[in-house]
Amino acid sequence: MVTVAMFRLREVREADLNEILEIEYRCFPDPYPLSLLHRLMMIHRDTFLVAEVEKRVVGYVIGALRWGNTGHILAIGVSPEHRRQGIGKAMMAEVIRRLGVKGARLIRLEVRKSNIPAQMFYHSLGFKKMEEIPYYYEDGETAIAMEMEL
Repeated sequence: MVTVAMFRLREVREADLNEILEIEYRCFPDPYPLSLLHRLMMIHRDTFLVAEVEKRVVGYVIGALRWGNTGHILAIGVSPEHRRQGIGKAMMAEVIRRLGVKGARLIRLEVRKSNIPAQMFYHSLGFKKMEEIPYYYEDGETAIAMEMEL
């Protein structure tokens, strides 16, 4: 039997940043530093969302509007024990909706070439592979750029 926790989405608060940083360290080999998360929160508060379960942050997504009509997913993370419960899908749907309201007609993101599960997740949401970007990540790994038209 699988138990699915009820979650709620909301805009980020400064008090969330340490929990987000913890998720960063659990999910990524090159986590964003706390200072960058704080800056992104200040600039993109309405498209920096968190998912809560029992008042604890278990996921986050950061979106930005670029060049007037391109939404960019800067980061998304869900704590490992809360994956495959619809949290990532719900966060992506909401941030894409908000970026669309702000004028985005295209959503772009980058994902590690080695991260096949994430690529499959984005593909299931309607993203298509556009190009490879060599040496995109700090460790030299190639990124796959993916896009979705709204």
